[in-house]
Amino acid sequence: MDVLQALTPTVVAAIAFFAIIRAIIRADRNERAAIARFERDSEKTE
Repeated sequence: MDVLQALTPTVVAAIAFFAIIRAIIRADRNERAAIARFERDSEKTE
């Protein structure tokens, strides 16, 4: 039981870090796609 209590903060921090990094990467990917769509659409109107 002591081992579980000792590892819990590390595991929780690792999961939180993974979730934050994943969210940042997804947001960047979505933003790049939106910019590409915007640029593609603006080229059609010119």
